[in-house]
Amino acid sequence: MKDKRSRLWTFLKKSLVMPTEDSALYLSTPQAAAALGVSVSTVKRWVDAGILPAHRTVGGHRKLLRSEVLALVRQGDLPRGDLTALTSLATTDSAIDLEVATDELVTALLEGQGTEVHALIRRVYDSGVAIETLADRFIAPALARVGHGWEIGTIDVWQEHRGTQLCAAALYDLKNDLEARAEKNRPRAVGAAPEGDPYLLPSLLAQFVLLDAGWEAVNLGPTTPLPSLAEAIRELRPRLLWLSVSFIADESAFLDAYKALYQVAQRQGVAVAVGGRALKEPLRSAIPYTTYGDGLEHLAAFARTLHPRPKPPRRGRPPMLQASGHRAPQHAN
Repeated sequence: MKDKRSRLWTFLKKSLVMPTEDSALYLSTPQAAAALGVSVSTVKRWVDAGILPAHRTVGGHRKLLRSEVLALVRQGDLPRGDLTALTSLATTDSAIDLEVATDELVTALLEGQGTEVHALIRRVYDSGVAIETLADRFIAPALARVGHGWEIGTIDVWQEHRGTQLCAAALYDLKNDLEARAEKNRPRAVGAAPEGDPYLLPSLLAQFVLLDAGWEAVNLGPTTPLPSLAEAIRELRPRLLWLSVSFIADESAFLDAYKALYQVAQRQGVAVAVGGRALKEPLRSAIPYTTYGDGLEHLAAFARTLHPRPKPPRRGRPPMLQASGHRAPQHAN
């Protein structure tokens, strides 16, 4: 009887198709080719060129990380085919109207619908929208409308705080996707909001943009004293410092502390990126910086200039291979 049960269990394990971690995280080369609208041989060439890193799965197969392919599509570095293979929700709606999605997000934030907030942010992300676009044209406008409601008295501050926390929780849900494609020797960035600035999301979104651009991004969060940020530069030795400034209580004190911070960054050879609605003229013209941006699209472009990632070759055989008639070695299955 025991032998029969053992044989039956062995048969069932071989016969049943069960969901695995591999199926959730990875794509085969044919799946990636279908998603990108290119041939399997083209995908394999991109693997050989280091544009699409192949990973060894638990089962010992070489496959492509789903989040890696989707990230490159979002950045416009790869063509698009059937993106449904890349999305965790398997939705067939790959075209997102950001204005409509923003209206829906505002409603969900005001009504405290955490599940809906998660679903909306994930749907926009999975549609192929770049992280910086998601931040600048979806989340920021929604939160601005919620904040305006508090300013004019149509909602209470607790509702604004709840909406911020729901949005932050939904964003943290994306972090695993961004970290999953991290390079081994990626550069480091450190950032924060200055002391007295209580806003959580601007610096958090900057961190996510930098993660997506291939950086190790250390976010020290809101209300961080600038002398402490200078100590972090000395200790962590980043290549890039970002500072998100949404509120300044004392401009004179901020200016003195910022200039001291910038001198530390300059001595360490650290690029300084600043932004935020509180950096208005004439304060902005009084501070030194490497780059300034009104939105995160500027930060993303600057970060990718400092740390460019491999670009895909043109479709078809590379010229060297056409001349020799040899095929590139195929490492992906």
